[in-house]
Amino acid sequence: MEVVTSHNGVSIRLSDERWHHIVRRHPEISSSRSLIIETIAKPDLIQAGDSGELLAIRLYDKTQLGRKYVVVAYRESNAMDGFILTAYLTRRPSRQREVLWTR
Repeated sequence: MEVVTSHNGVSIRLSDERWHHIVRRHPEISSSRSLIIETIAKPDLIQAGDSGELLAIRLYDKTQLGRKYVVVAYRESNAMDGFILTAYLTRRPSRQREVLWTR
């Protein structure tokens, strides 16, 4: 299990179970575990999710699919603890979601 601190100062966990879920659903990100951790720690922007989760988003010039944004959905359970739900690559962040923070 890896733990990283979010923009809000909350410890966010990436469990082995969640990592296997991410790779099973999004195999294109299987070699990008470090990018997921870095996206939580140093996002370019944070958007609101549909069900109270947060979306940390960071642009990378080089991924398995070229220049892409890494999106990491995570939940801050309380002021000290949280966990990653999923992660994926995309061409651009959603324009419909509320932007909560930007660098």
